[in-house]
Formats: sequence, C-alpha cells, structure tokens
Amino acid sequence: MRITMKMMCGLLAALSLGVWADDASDCSAAAGSYLTGVVTSGPVFKNGKPQHGVPLTHTHLTLLADQDKKSYDVAMDNVFAAGYDQAKHAVPAPLNSIAKGDHLSLCGQKYADPGQAGIHWVHTNCGDTPSPQKPNGWVKKISADGKTGDNLEGSTEYCKLWS
Repeated sequence: MRITMKMMCGLLAALSLGVWADDASDCSAAAGSYLTGVVTSGPVFKNGKPQHGVPLTHTHLTLLADQDKKSYDVAMDNVFAAGYDQAKHAVPAPLNSIAKGDHLSLCGQKYADPGQAGIHWVHTNCGDTPSPQKPNGWVKKISADGKTGDNLEGSTEYCKLWS
C-alpha cells in the first residue's frame, strides 16, 4: 500500500488531537485553561520582586494559539524550572531550550491586559487543591509525532516560599 502525503498528514493530525485531548482533559481536571500553539518569539528573561529574599523572576514568550489563532504572552515563573538559580539573571534550564517554532502544550490561568491576551500560572501548584485562580499547570513541548514531554515548570524546590 502506498501512503500519500495527504494520508500521512491526516494520521499525524489524528494522533496529535488524541494527545491534545488527553492534555485538555488533564488541564480541566487541574482547574486550568488549556492552550497549544507555536512559539513566535522568546523566551526572554524578566526581573521580578523578591519573596522571602528569593527573586521571583519570569521568562516570557509569545505563543500563537492553535485554538483561536490569537497571540498570547506566556509568563513562566522561573522558580518552578529545574535549573533556576536565584543568583543568575537569565532564562533557566529547561526553559532555555524553548525556541521560536516549538509547539507547546500549556495549562494555566488566562488573563487579559489591554491589547494583550496572556496565560500564567503555567507551573505546579505545589500540591495544593487546584482552583481556577491556582491551577496545577504546566509547560510541555509537543514533539513532531504529537507526544508531549515532561512539565518544564514542575520543580517543587521553592514551594516552601508559599507555605
């Protein structure tokens, strides 16, 4: 049997929708809003105010959402990235592995500033009961075969800052 490009694209789309549907269900159960899309700019480092002496810096990127074709500012809290070092003023690992053109799966809290849609709280909620104001979110890369990777914002090392 000869597989055409059209058949291959259809198969990949079906596989991707299945993965996205699972992530969408998981995000709903985690009290979050779900987005997938392509990174169009970033990531960039942004300073933040301290919490108990630890700088709450952020990494920002822009995502063109698959769902509504809107651009979203994605605000990621650096303390939830495994490579966060409070002495460094740079995008921490693994967030520094995100590049323009990457496809991401996000679960978090959507917000709207004048002229800019956004999503934040795309990180673990440190084991608290999820709520729409504090979802148990994530940032995951979606590979070319439609599979999602690990949560890039799943570190719990600094959860003690909010206990």
